Amino acid sequence: MTQREALNILKMGHSAYLTGEAGTGKTYVLNIFIAWLRQHGIEPAITASTGIAATHIEGTTIHSWSGIGIRERVSSFELEQMEQKKLLWRRFESARVLIIDEISMLSGEFFNMVDQVCRHMKRNDMSFGGMQIVCSGDFFQLPPVAREGVRPSYAFESESWRQLSPVTCYLTQQFRHEDNTFHSILSAIRRGQVTGEVREKLRNRQGLSLAEERQITRLFTHNVDVDALNEEQLARLKGKEELFHMQTAGRKQYVEQLIRGCLAPERLRLKKDAEVMFVKNEQNFQYVNGTQGRIAGFERGYPVVRTRAGDTIRAFPVSWRREEDGKVLAEITQVPLRLAWAITVHKSQGMTLDEADIDLGRSFVPGQGYVALSRVRALTGLYLRALNETALLVDEYVASKDEAFRTHSSRAEARLAQLSPDTIRERQEKFIGLCGGSLHAVSPQEKGTSKKAVRVPTKERTLSLLQKGMRLEQAAKERNLTLGTIIGHAENLLKEGVPLDFSYLAPPEHIQKAVEIALASIEEGFDYLSPIKRDLDKQGYSLSFDKLRAIRLYFWSLKQK
Repeated sequence: MTQREALNILKMGHSAYLTGEAGTGKTYVLNIFIAWLRQHGIEPAITASTGIAATHIEGTTIHSWSGIGIRERVSSFELEQMEQKKLLWRRFESARVLIIDEISMLSGEFFNMVDQVCRHMKRNDMSFGGMQIVCSGDFFQLPPVAREGVRPSYAFESESWRQLSPVTCYLTQQFRHEDNTFHSILSAIRRGQVTGEVREKLRNRQGLSLAEERQITRLFTHNVDVDALNEEQLARLKGKEELFHMQTAGRKQYVEQLIRGCLAPERLRLKKDAEVMFVKNEQNFQYVNGTQGRIAGFERGYPVVRTRAGDTIRAFPVSWRREEDGKVLAEITQVPLRLAWAITVHKSQGMTLDEADIDLGRSFVPGQGYVALSRVRALTGLYLRALNETALLVDEYVASKDEAFRTHSSRAEARLAQLSPDTIRERQEKFIGLCGGSLHAVSPQEKGTSKKAVRVPTKERTLSLLQKGMRLEQAAKERNLTLGTIIGHAENLLKEGVPLDFSYLAPPEHIQKAVEIALASIEEGFDYLSPIKRDLDKQGYSLSFDKLRAIRLYFWSLKQK
């Protein structure tokens, strides 16, 4: 299934399981869906199974959002206590869409409890209280934590999953792994078909030395190995140590959740020549979560990073936020870096690395090796320190279930193909109405006003800021909206013929020429980004979809002049 097909299914209000192999763009689809909901005045509940995953999508843990916390069961008495909490009650009262990312790490028992709480708090005995539930993730990734000797219970095994019967959206287009040989290795591990040939190809990546004298990020399965190597390497460097403290604001419990999920440390210690990694996507696309480099020095109190690609970037502090109903409940601010001689496999989940030195000699759970190996774009970027048999294993039960997911997705794809564009649009508009949203797009602040109030399209408010010369990221901050939402407003305004100046988004000349070459061979023009991206990949330019959206704004704005 393509990303566009998956988005059409989500926008029609179907509860869904969004999945696919590593690198197929699950998080990208989620972010586009979230931006679409917000454009129409619908604020989704954005959650994940772990703090780290929640931070990646700027949400909270499902444990915190649901009010369940660390409970192993919820009694009738506890349900009554939960409904007395005004904030929790209002949260459920306003929720229409619940997103749960990294579903692989959520147990079946907990999934049942979330369903139980939703039905009670929504006063609705339909599955999950009648909300749209979007589960995203890949069950081949890290499993739920289970007692020693006990097989983990997956969410898809639960009674609540059966009753929900989510539509499977199995993404198949690969955006991370450009190397077909490497992709076939990962697919073989995923399907439990690791042959002698696959093992030989991996063994050929063991004991390799780098072509030049440099260091790349090492992945370990255990925290103790990561901490020891990073401290050892930092201590070896001469020169003054610079210390950067994390700044915090907001409710203590939410601040603590953000800190636990943030990959940037509270006390970031750096020296010149330290190996580092950016741990957040930058709004102007200078770096992404996983961009690696070395500290070239410090200017005006901030670190300067020389990336692997040769770019020089000053790393200014950025913020991670916990938002609810358009309000910022907590915020932490830190330079978005961490020492990157080594990180754990667990914390690498969601990252894309050009190169990695991976030690899988002590892999202790099926799926761990697949997670680690799939972080790398190509086989040439993989340097294996050690490998045990557990690293090549995936849960056999998950492997068998995966075939059913693929079949379910194919059937959904076929059903979607039978619908006309008008029917799809009508169903999406009906879903917006059922959620109390606006077809003309209102902000969360406007949505909370009196029903008698006249709703002003939220993009008109964005337009006034852009016409004053405000840049996209400034407008997003001013309006307390995501950058993706503001870009969506800008796209719609340009389509309507509103002249806007996006000259500052002009790409380098060589990228501009590459885009023009791609456009010349594609009938749809810039309407769909996937064909453009594929053509650029063939030309040797690997650009993210967010970067392409910004470039598209530049090209579209030229037509308005």
